[in-house]
Amino acid sequence: MIESYCEKAYNLAFKYEAEFGSCPQAVLRAIRDTFNIKGMEPVIKSAHALAGGLGLSGNGTCGALSGGVMALCFFYGRSLEDMGRGRFLKSYVKAKELYDRFVNNFGSCICRDVQAKIFGRSFNLWDPEDYKKFEEMGGHRDKCTDVSGKVAKWVAEILLSDENVKKQLGFLDK
Repeated sequence: MIESYCEKAYNLAFKYEAEFGSCPQAVLRAIRDTFNIKGMEPVIKSAHALAGGLGLSGNGTCGALSGGVMALCFFYGRSLEDMGRGRFLKSYVKAKELYDRFVNNFGSCICRDVQAKIFGRSFNLWDPEDYKKFEEMGGHRDKCTDVSGKVAKWVAEILLSDENVKKQLGFLDK
């Protein structure tokens, strides 16, 4: 059962990245839709410009990874009421777990480096010709779509490895 949810997360993130772009939004929406989570719409909206390594710069953290961390923090993050009341290390532990999986798979968390790994080169996503080449080489067909899918799958695996989150999601009631 758990594996089917993880595969669903992968497939939805792949699909959303292919259809709509914005890897962080694709990951967050896939997690929302996989687990039927209410209240994530503002989080998904706020993730938009994290795509392409932050503002399509390629120089920041991969947007899919950023979206994945945001999805984890939806469950583990520190609330406004708890600010100033500790570090809430579980959030950091889960983010680091996702980060480690990502870097072990792609060699870096930096968008430009991930592009170089999966395409054999990186792109200036602000340059129309380079963006066209990005698309021609499978950017939203099988490259960044796969990265987004993997991140969503890993997020689902991390969430479903936690009995408290499974209870929140209604898995222990079934």
